[in-house]
Amino acid sequence: MVSYLTEALVEHGHEVTLFASGDSITKANLKPPCHLSLRLDKTCIDRFASHALMLEQLLHVAHNFDILHFHIDYLGYSLIRRLGMPAVTTLH
Repeated sequence: MVSYLTEALVEHGHEVTLFASGDSITKANLKPPCHLSLRLDKTCIDRFASHALMLEQLLHVAHNFDILHFHIDYLGYSLIRRLGMPAVTTLH
């Protein structure tokens, strides 16, 4: 879902920054918090660590964006409140 949304937004001329694994294939500006997809990385012991790193990276550059879209369940809630900017969260 993230890939479809990202690529459609880029195709429609939006500037999109994607915080995702370094092996992601995208036309967006990729900011990888880890080298491999967490699902495929056999050395990944704790997925939360990579998500925490990603949120820390985002905290420092969030002011550059018009809106944030989180696809990591509830993990972005405290950051959304702290930043006070428009945000969307996809829950599964």
